[in-house]
Amino acid sequence: MSVAKLLLQAAAGNAGGAGLDITDVFSTYLYNGNDSTQAINNGIDLDGEGGLLWIKPRDLALSHRLMDSARGPTKYLVSDTTGQQQAGAPFSFGSNGFSLTGGGSSWNQNTNTYASWTFRKAKKFFDVVTWTGDGSGNRQISHNLGSTPGMMLIKITSEAGGWAVYHRGNTANPETDKLQLHTNAATSDQNDYWADTAPTSANFTVGSDGDVNQNYATYVAYLFAHNDGDGEFGPDGDQDIIKCGSYTGNATSVDLGFEPQFIIVKRTDAAENWMMFDTMRGWAADGSSLGWLMPHRSSPEYALTNGNFGLTSTGFSMSSGYTPLNSGSSNHKYIYMAIRRGPLAPPEAATEVFDVGLASETGSSAPEYVGGFVVDMAIKRILSASNSNYVVDRLRSGRSLTTNTNGADDAFGSAAFDYMTGYYNGTSTASAGWSAMWKRAPSFFDVVAFLGNGTAGRTVSHNLGVAPEMMWVKVRSIVEPWVIYHKGMNGGTTPEKYHMRLTSGAESEDSDIWNNTAPTSSVFTTGGNDKVNANNQTYIAYLFATVAGISKVGSVTKSGSSVDVNCGFSNGARFVMLKSTASGNWNVWDSLRGIVSGNDPFFKLDSDAAPSTNGDYIDPLASGFTITGDFGNGDYIFYAIA
Repeated sequence: MSVAKLLLQAAAGNAGGAGLDITDVFSTYLYNGNDSTQAINNGIDLDGEGGLLWIKPRDLALSHRLMDSARGPTKYLVSDTTGQQQAGAPFSFGSNGFSLTGGGSSWNQNTNTYASWTFRKAKKFFDVVTWTGDGSGNRQISHNLGSTPGMMLIKITSEAGGWAVYHRGNTANPETDKLQLHTNAATSDQNDYWADTAPTSANFTVGSDGDVNQNYATYVAYLFAHNDGDGEFGPDGDQDIIKCGSYTGNATSVDLGFEPQFIIVKRTDAAENWMMFDTMRGWAADGSSLGWLMPHRSSPEYALTNGNFGLTSTGFSMSSGYTPLNSGSSNHKYIYMAIRRGPLAPPEAATEVFDVGLASETGSSAPEYVGGFVVDMAIKRILSASNSNYVVDRLRSGRSLTTNTNGADDAFGSAAFDYMTGYYNGTSTASAGWSAMWKRAPSFFDVVAFLGNGTAGRTVSHNLGVAPEMMWVKVRSIVEPWVIYHKGMNGGTTPEKYHMRLTSGAESEDSDIWNNTAPTSSVFTTGGNDKVNANNQTYIAYLFATVAGISKVGSVTKSGSSVDVNCGFSNGARFVMLKSTASGNWNVWDSLRGIVSGNDPFFKLDSDAAPSTNGDYIDPLASGFTITGDFGNGDYIFYAIA
């Protein structure tokens, strides 16, 4: 967390305001092993605040390893066995993540890939507790979670024994149940686990079973909170970030009230797998390609491709066909623990959420395009020749659309998003490859996938946090044009009655696109037009807004000479998209290729033509950019990033 954020958080906290961001307390971080020393800077203070580090090789059949601050980072437990605590993990905890001080196939072998999940101790999110058993049948253990635990994982550390799991949604009386993490077994009755006593916001109770309270044995418990409108996170200290709930086997969706980034799921009434998913390894909106792992097994990562477990802007969706996730029967029970996607606060600098890169920056190494952050959406094209402009994003699991055609989306080679600082693991484009990259963040940019219903007045939830000022919507499953909303259309008056197509042309009035309804900070509205809401067709929407000093969505009128466009920036625009509302192309410039006082390279989103280097249409300006006298007169809409 930046110093500025810490100061703001402290000031607001004293006034009963800001809370921690999800990025302060949880991280999914993927890394490559190197058989040596490496630092993993995930922004989590494990040294000062404490917490849990969970590691799993993605491509090897090796066990999950769990280290925590209470036992020390060099001691580990294995979630898929009953073995006792082992020593020798080459980890150290720091204020900004963790470091590996040696090799080993389980956590840092050269050429292998690893997933790590970090849970920081924080009120109403997570806690770690240790104790020595006394063999009694009603032992109370104090904790500092600050709320009643929604899920608990308990493991005896001094000798072999099972992983005991408590979950608030397991049955009507979960304090009487036995569930275990190291096996796929169904729930069974067991009053010696929790002594028939539900946990409270101050303590939890264990019985006399050796898995939880053997005399003289040592134990560790990982406690996960359940927020239900009482979360204290985000800029205003009022947002939920973790849910521990349940659903039945005939459910079609679960509304969490937020979009998740991580989830653990288990069917409890039958022997079915524990399953772990996260958006870094691949959790698509339609569930078409999920990278899943099983806490109770050492198996490498698998891709679940039957498409029955999807991500939504408010939770997740299911369709029957794969019994570990959805059996199709109301008689079957599933539990989950889900963590919200972050961040919760707007960006502080444009470099946190946007970049432009060339493939030559990394040569043959992956990722081919480097943005310095986790990339959620990108536009990619070849600069040296005629080529389509491809749009790829994390929610569609790397499938592509082209801005210069009306075609449905399609597979896009190796458009992988499982990198911490970029995307795409292809190398065929060499130095001719160019890409603009966006990260989702409140007030700046959001991506929403939805299924059409054909009914005018359809509202679609989003997580931008403010009313979108520009939206790009494209049906994925059939051939139809891109449709654009921009607050500058119709001169800025009732823009919700107007739209444009990305394949050029003028603005047009049509009540069947946005249903004559302006977007809000939580939803946008569509009509029944096939371009935005055909029944049972899949859609993707990109939402953009203004963040002071970082991005600007606006409009300008040019008549005669050049006109300065003040975007509120301090060092000029790095990216400019400019379009006449009456005619012409969607023109794109960026500072990497050159925004100078002279001819500037640019390309057209609505054309596959090679970028042009002839024409001086914009010039640099500290507060934004200048439209030169060479550009035509008229009304323009624009989108610029500092």
